[in-house]
Amino acid sequence: MPEGLSPAEVGKEIAEHKKHSDAAGDDHDRHDRRLSIVEAVLLSFVAILAAYSGYAAAKWGTESSISLASASAQRTKANRADTEAIVTRTLDSASFNAWFTAFTAGNADAQRLAEKRMRPGYRPAFDAWRATDPEHNPSAPAGPAYMPQYVIPQDAAAKAYDAKADRAFAKGSEAGQTADKYIRATVFLATVLFLVGISGHFRIRQARIGLIVAAGFLLGFAVIQLLGLPGPPA
Repeated sequence: MPEGLSPAEVGKEIAEHKKHSDAAGDDHDRHDRRLSIVEAVLLSFVAILAAYSGYAAAKWGTESSISLASASAQRTKANRADTEAIVTRTLDSASFNAWFTAFTAGNADAQRLAEKRMRPGYRPAFDAWRATDPEHNPSAPAGPAYMPQYVIPQDAAAKAYDAKADRAFAKGSEAGQTADKYIRATVFLATVLFLVGISGHFRIRQARIGLIVAAGFLLGFAVIQLLGLPGPPA
């Protein structure tokens, strides 16, 4: 019996090898198509999320800028009101000093003139202080400015403006932090886009799968981050 394979057997072996090769090629193509579908789905989903995250970051950034600008404006109003309060307090002190000088000099006409020139809002405190008989009562307050009736409207306005400024600043700072978190999520999503985008250029299936898996983990982390953030402001 001759050694080796007969031409018929060789032909049979070649046919079998071609059959297996075609089957392996079809299987390889099928896996590649599945990976391509996964990549396309990931790219579409990530593109939508990245657009949303970028939009939300811009909206929260705008909200932060508006709130901080409002805080600055309220602080300016508070400073203006505080300055007006200082001026008013100085005028009240000058009016009282004029009256006190006339009082110590025993000049009744000068006293009446000084009282007439007092600020209308100062008179209730002055009259209440006079009612305590400060000439003979050692427990009397040192002056009208120490009476509960002594009120300077600008003081209350300054405090109100300061409170508004504090609230606006806190709101702006919080909005800025939210915008930063959205930007961070957008960076993760951009990384996912990069990994999925380059995965299709690798002929080695394991490398391609590895990039897709890594992108999936990053995508999951980014989604968790986004779910924990408030939506864009109206």
